Amino acid sequence: MRIRAYERRDAKALVGLVRALARYEKLKPLAPAAARRLVRDAGRRFRVLMAEADGKPVGYAIYFLTYSTFLARPTLYLEDVFVHPDYRRLGLGRLFFAELRREARRERCGRMEWQVLDWNTPAQRFYRKLGAAPLEDWITYRLTLDA
Repeated sequence: MRIRAYERRDAKALVGLVRALARYEKLKPLAPAAARRLVRDAGRRFRVLMAEADGKPVGYAIYFLTYSTFLARPTLYLEDVFVHPDYRRLGLGRLFFAELRREARRERCGRMEWQVLDWNTPAQRFYRKLGAAPLEDWITYRLTLDA
């Protein structure tokens, strides 16, 4: 098992894993046009790490940098982290977060942030074991723009 940088040859696997995440989260599947944009933007608008087990892509993490005005440092924002259910509890989540921490240090980030669904208690337990804590005072708002 290993975590490595995304390569263009991973495009089909990445789209398949994003679709698997949508099923897990009970969301609409990725539309073909959205899949094309995702592949086009990977490595350009956001960064991707891939998890491999036995040479097969089984997970991914998508992240990008934002900026904290009060820390006056970048923040590594983790948009998605997903490991296929058949490959969970094998240490890939810890490997992802170890690599993300290294990347945050390389970028001189002051922190890492991400969101978790309120019903995803297994993920919440995992994040707490890593030393992460939920932000109790903040509520996420979203304004969706027309495509």
